[in-house]
Amino acid sequence: MGGRQLRRDAFSLWLEAPLVIALRCHEMGLAALTGSTQNSAEMTRMVTEKMAAAAESVVAANFALASAMMTAASPGTAARAVSEAAMKPYGKRVRRNARRLAARKN
Repeated sequence: MGGRQLRRDAFSLWLEAPLVIALRCHEMGLAALTGSTQNSAEMTRMVTEKMAAAAESVVAANFALASAMMTAASPGTAARAVSEAAMKPYGKRVRRNARRLAARKN
């Protein structure tokens, strides 16, 4: 595949992560202006999701590395597999958050 999937995942994450940040900042700004306290659930979700994604990413990268070592993959192939595995948990959550936050009507 030559790293095409890795490039696609990285580019997608590069585009969608700022969108999620902007949508969350918009919600926090509106909550601050209106004096709403309903935003605490989203704030908690932001932190817990990042911790879960980091843990899942570490596990996936370790499994990919172990698999690459057992199959005697070339260094480039191993690096690509580990990078793809490490990025996948973040991409999954960012895409899900982008859809969820964009669908909200304030």
